[in-house]
Amino acid sequence: MKFEQLDRRMRVYETAHDHCVLPGIHMVARIDGRSFSQLTRSPELAFDAPYDLRFRDCMVATLEHLVTKTGFSVLFGYTQSDEMSLLFRRDESLFGRKLRKFLSVLAGEASAKFSVALGTVAAFDARISQLPDTEAVVDYFRWRHEDAHRNALNGHSYWLLRRQGLDDHAATEKLKGVSVADRNELLFRAGINFNDVPAWQKRGIGVLWENEEHIGTDPRTGAAITSSRRRAAVKLDLPMKTEFDDLVRGIVERQ
Repeated sequence: MKFEQLDRRMRVYETAHDHCVLPGIHMVARIDGRSFSQLTRSPELAFDAPYDLRFRDCMVATLEHLVTKTGFSVLFGYTQSDEMSLLFRRDESLFGRKLRKFLSVLAGEASAKFSVALGTVAAFDARISQLPDTEAVVDYFRWRHEDAHRNALNGHSYWLLRRQGLDDHAATEKLKGVSVADRNELLFRAGINFNDVPAWQKRGIGVLWENEEHIGTDPRTGAAITSSRRRAAVKLDLPMKTEFDDLVRGIVERQ
């Protein structure tokens, strides 16, 4: 059998189950750390708990890479905990909108960039949400935004109990069924006002595109000229609630 015939025959097995996202559908990718609970508790890495600046900076560097360096048209990137979410342009057509290409490329790029940034092997998986309209996109990011707040409250409460001498099982059991108000009170009694916890821990971190003015010189006349350049900006202090919804809605509607 000639190679060309063999090639056509075998490629059928690779592509028989290809699925493509329909035109006009919004795509949001979520890239999640694989077994990161074990990674972050590794004594060799010595991360601070519940939040570590080195880990945060590795996540932000990876998010910036996914937004700016992968060839995808990404409108907005968001990270909290060990996950990242990417909102693509509605008309994104890279790889013919094939899901298997999106998932494999995004997981591979994230794993490689984060591993290099951290200095040890780490892996991510990826999934795509297919969303029908703007409000569904807003709901998606509100969901992850509120999950960031929940994770922050749970994390600070859990690690307070651990520092007070409880082991993993005892701390987990003590927090079962405890209300948000009571968790806040638990922290407050220990001298931690949850309102004073850094915004990036409670709300996550965004990467979005901004226009930046640049002043240069016209080489022909020597006159000063102003140009506008687009750059990806990291936001450590995202707005809350309806203001965050409005931020996401505006990004979708301006594309």
